[in-house]
Amino acid sequence: MKKIIANTIAVILAGGKGKRMNSKLPKVLHKIAGKPLISHVISTAKSLGIKRIIVVIGYKGELVKKALAKDKVEIVWQKKQLGTGHALMQTQKLLKNFSDTILVLCGDVPFLSTESIIHLLQEHINKKAQATVLTTVVKDASGYGRIVRNKPNLVEKIVEDKEASKAEKKIREINTGTFCFAAKGFFGLLKQIKADNKSKEYYLTDVVKLLNQKGKKVAAVKSLTKWEALGINSSGQLKELEKIWTNKPKRPNV
Repeated sequence: MKKIIANTIAVILAGGKGKRMNSKLPKVLHKIAGKPLISHVISTAKSLGIKRIIVVIGYKGELVKKALAKDKVEIVWQKKQLGTGHALMQTQKLLKNFSDTILVLCGDVPFLSTESIIHLLQEHINKKAQATVLTTVVKDASGYGRIVRNKPNLVEKIVEDKEASKAEKKIREINTGTFCFAAKGFFGLLKQIKADNKSKEYYLTDVVKLLNQKGKKVAAVKSLTKWEALGINSSGQLKELEKIWTNKPKRPNV
């Protein structure tokens, strides 16, 4: 596992505004369990032993940058918030000579366990996949990207909720936003995705479809507990997740 970690760079997406938070504060700076959402994610990455952590900032980025001043992370700006794929595009200059594993984490998913991330990384290496996505199964998948699997039980595509068909909307396995990517060829794929969707954004998830078109392997693993992979999109979800955390549910690394 040490070798896998040594060959992994973490990229944390923290550029979004978080409209549903109804706050002028960047979403990742809202606090849970006593510290900003983004700080939990950085702490988890560091506890894994990942040496290089890149944070993509955007909306009111100066506030986020100031909050992370002591964290010894690299900062990349996403001047326009044009989606998750666009956010990763901003890291190309920093990663142009990197050829191993890129671990993508979300700055608004504070309680993802180290065990689930290790499980993801191990599956990515063991399956020799070009991409591996962390998933979870929920009762109500409304608003989430759905995982569409193919016959070998790999991932065929990830369909955003707005783009999903009636059949796809019935799928309860969802994308958590946490990924592993083989760095070689990754940015070439990002250049091929298009903002030809209802949100007019560059979806990182479109890379999965492109890889399948090229005959490349995309794997998936489920988080070890459902709640730890939950992200924050509203003040109500923030309160609910803090309540879950306070009640100390069973978690792999607690």
